[in-house]
Amino acid sequence: MDIPPAHPGPAEDQLLVLQGDHRSSFVWEGQLSDEPLRARRPDDLWEFMAQHPFHARIVARLQATGFYTIFRIGRMQLDWSLITALVERWIPETHTFYLPTGEATITLEDVQVLYGLRIDGRALPQYIRSMTRGQYLDMMGQFTGYRP
Repeated sequence: MDIPPAHPGPAEDQLLVLQGDHRSSFVWEGQLSDEPLRARRPDDLWEFMAQHPFHARIVARLQATGFYTIFRIGRMQLDWSLITALVERWIPETHTFYLPTGEATITLEDVQVLYGLRIDGRALPQYIRSMTRGQYLDMMGQFTGYRP
């Protein structure tokens, strides 16, 4: 009995907006790229995301988990002088910064306040934790269009 080979490419390419530039497209088309692997810079990623809005399903998932706020904040400008000063004042034994005003540390509550994230409740909703493997795979198929 001959089994037809599985197509290695995506079943739907609506969500894979970077696919045309990705190395895997060469593999799917039976070609290998001779170009060396190059990591994308964060600046390129933020510029791309600004020009290409997220799919509605992705936005809904990010909003449901509370992580959409981080995307809306966007790329942050890093103050390298401040980072260097904080590195010099870091005390690894106590995991704190030693500042002129006293010792300080960054807590989960600080992150929650700055980004508006939820820090209470369970990481996974009860209905997901009570699912069987088959139900979970069906849910993945429903959300992504592909059932592993």
